[in-house]
Amino acid sequence: MNTGHLSSMLASFGLGLGMLLAAPASWSADNFTAVTAAETATKAKKPKQAKAPKPPASPVNGESKVERDKRLLRECKGKPNAGACEGYGS
Repeated sequence: MNTGHLSSMLASFGLGLGMLLAAPASWSADNFTAVTAAETATKAKKPKQAKAPKPPASPVNGESKVERDKRLLRECKGKPNAGACEGYGS
């Protein structure tokens, strides 16, 4: 490649890049709408509704005490009453 061809290619690339960067700025100017203070004051905000409190969950596996009791009753049926099944086994 000769230097004349290389410089014209770099100039074309620079102009093309400049056109790409300038295009979005002109597009955003067409879509701009001003919001006045009167318009923002007329919009009423909805009050936030309070959510029902969740039962505390175990930080280890994320299950509540009731869920853990049900699972242990199910899993420990017929096993010796020791270890994790203490109080749940039969």
